[in-house]
Amino acid sequence: MRLTRPARPETLTFAISIALIALYNAPLWQQMEQITANLGAHRPWVLFEMFLLLLGVFNLLLGLIAWPYIFKPVMSLLFMITALVSYFMSEYGVMIDAQMIQNAAQTDAAETRDLLTVKMGLFALLLGLLPTVWLWKTPILYRTPLRELGIRLAALLATLVLLGGTLYFSYKDLASLFRNNRQLVYLIAPTNYLTAATSYIHHTTKKAPTQLTAIGADARKPGSWAAHSRKTVLVLVVGETARADHFALNGYDRDTNPELGRQSGLINFSKVHSCGTATAVSVPCMFSDLGRRDYSASAADARENLLDVLSHAGFDVLWRDNNVGCKGVCARVGFENLAYEKDPAYCKDGCYDDILLRGLDQKLRDITQDSVIVLHQNGSHGPAYYKRYPKNFERFTPVCRTSELILCKPQELINAFDNTILYTDHVLSGLIDMLRAHDNINTAMIYLSDHGESLGEANAYLHGMPYTFAPEAQKHIPAMMWFSDNYQRELAIDPRCMTDRKDTPWTQDNLFHSVLGALDVQTKARNPALDLFQGCRAEPK
Repeated sequence: MRLTRPARPETLTFAISIALIALYNAPLWQQMEQITANLGAHRPWVLFEMFLLLLGVFNLLLGLIAWPYIFKPVMSLLFMITALVSYFMSEYGVMIDAQMIQNAAQTDAAETRDLLTVKMGLFALLLGLLPTVWLWKTPILYRTPLRELGIRLAALLATLVLLGGTLYFSYKDLASLFRNNRQLVYLIAPTNYLTAATSYIHHTTKKAPTQLTAIGADARKPGSWAAHSRKTVLVLVVGETARADHFALNGYDRDTNPELGRQSGLINFSKVHSCGTATAVSVPCMFSDLGRRDYSASAADARENLLDVLSHAGFDVLWRDNNVGCKGVCARVGFENLAYEKDPAYCKDGCYDDILLRGLDQKLRDITQDSVIVLHQNGSHGPAYYKRYPKNFERFTPVCRTSELILCKPQELINAFDNTILYTDHVLSGLIDMLRAHDNINTAMIYLSDHGESLGEANAYLHGMPYTFAPEAQKHIPAMMWFSDNYQRELAIDPRCMTDRKDTPWTQDNLFHSVLGALDVQTKARNPALDLFQGCRAEPK
């Protein structure tokens, strides 16, 4: 654990740079192996060019921090963080960008526990703790300040020459490589998470707007509402990590929707895509009027959203949560956090989504104002899928019972995930039954998941990949609607027209405008071109 003689700082930075390239970037080299598979005899040269590029970049960065009292503490932190990042990239096939840093920052204790594994501990020990101990036991022989500065400048100059030479002689290969495979920048540790963290910190520390931009302040119910004989309640269910191709309603060969399949009046939409691949993006995006193309967290934070518009129109709005919060969407409406309840009827290792229905029947009986209720599910959140449903819903067996998904057989992983869909089917069907029973009010349900999930296809697991590179499984989401007879009658919804649109492609960009359309809210903020109900309104009866 100790070098035979003190090491010069430039020697250490060079050695550590090689170690980072060789030991902490296995996912990068696996990707490079696939990308260069068809290059024939040129392949080794392209791999060597990438090695030289990383060696130059890493050595340059480490050379800038290799100073007394700074190098060992900073490098120790880098060892530990890079070891954990390497684990998550290797284990789940994730890429590290600002969105992934945001996901990590907003993860709660329960999700963190699900991610803790023996393998993660080994990564932390072998690639984090042991190199840190080695570094602290290695004496670094610094020179006198002026001489050290001169040698360091010379070393940095040599590194720049290496970088410049690599780029000059390999520009054609490297430019083509990164231009056609932009995902590579999200796989290079530690620069991936350092860049992503910088971007995330810049956003979160940015001065908050002193005043929100009002959206739909002109929102109102049209005169036809005066003729309604009942109060109206729309329940919007935000699912979690459900993928469309595992819903039997969308043609999946397993009956994961036995209860919803028997619900009369259910309209299932088969071609719906999300705004993002993680809750922290999709949830605020789907409630925003910005749309995916113009969405950014800072822009969404600075303006009101769908729930505000509904409040302007006179609806009582309530968000009931069994996840990790509403990501700021519900900041100005009613909020109930059910995720940390201790009710043994609904909660074991976390709370099952049935808890979202607890007390809802009484709320419906007590309704005195037209209302919108949002139910935010825990749904199919991984990696511990087996914890997301009660034991009596474990119908597809055997199941994966570890967060180290790579250790499970593919079918075991799929079985566990399909059980979560089966349970979601039960929760949604139970909600419809509850709403149907209240024939004294106009009731409706809209469901859509926030994003999808990878289950090992192409060695990718979980979700959160940059949208451009994310597989279809992380973006293609289930969505459905149900309207009571009273709702259809008094809100003038033509169910046959909506059914005719069940296979029409739409995205979460449509949600903002379509909820306003479903409630016939009049406002300039509502875009008829994005309103799924436009042209599907019958004459009020």
